[in-house]
Order: sequence, then C-alpha cells, then structure tokens
Amino acid sequence: MFAARISLAAAAFVAGISAAAAMDMAPDDVTVVDGVVSKSLTGAPGDVADGRKFFADRKLGNCLACHANSDMSEQLFHGEVGPPLDGVGERWSEEELRAIIVNSKAVFGEQTVMPGFYTLDVGKNVRKDLVGKTILTAEQVESIVAYLVTLK
Repeated sequence: MFAARISLAAAAFVAGISAAAAMDMAPDDVTVVDGVVSKSLTGAPGDVADGRKFFADRKLGNCLACHANSDMSEQLFHGEVGPPLDGVGERWSEEELRAIIVNSKAVFGEQTVMPGFYTLDVGKNVRKDLVGKTILTAEQVESIVAYLVTLK
C-alpha cells in the first residue's frame, strides 16, 4: 500500500514536470516577427531575481562579457562590445527584448556578434555535443527578459 502511494506520487510528480516542459515552446517553433516574439516561451512570466542571476552567470548567457550594467556594479569586468543596458527596459518592450535574446540576428541582422540564445540556427562548425541545443532554456530566457524590463 505504501509503495503504491509512492508510485502514484512519483507518477504525479513526473507528469507535472512533463506538463511544465511541454509548455515550453521548442526553439524551432519560436519565430521573430517584426522584431518581436510576442508570446512567452514558457506560458508564464519569468522570475526577476533568477533573471538577474542568469544575466550575471558567466557559464550561462554571460551577458556581462559584452554589456555594461550599472545595476550589477558589484560584478567585475563589464564588457563594451554591446551597448550598455542601463535603461533597456524603457527603450525596448518585453516582446522586443525576448526577440533580441532568442535570436538577435533576426532582429539586428547577420552582422551582430550577439548570439541567439534560444535558437538552433547558430551557424557552422558547432561542437558536436552542442548540436540541437540552445544556450539558454526557455525559462532562463523569460527570467532574463523579466529582469531586463526592470532596468528603467
């Protein structure tokens, strides 16, 4: 009886994870139209605190490698390749920021050095273990977007 309850609980837990993952839009299903991605990739808003962590994480988006951000003055080595992100939440809408993070080349053209963080269209000579993978998850993208919107 106890084992059956554990099995049912485990099945419900796995079903919950599967349902949550099923809500994420697959990278191939995300299209930048007129410079925006209008729908959340996860069907839910991102978490601002997580977005700030992901933004600063040098093993994820590594946003600070290219962008300065006064909100993260405690972090060292802000980049100067991309524009400073102070006030980015006033300059761009949530939908525009999502498009830029998902696939910046679809917004700014092929000349941009910013990678697409939620696209499989990443160019040539991709490391074999990374083929078919995105740099960020849908949840991470949504959280970074939620954070960037707060930079007014």
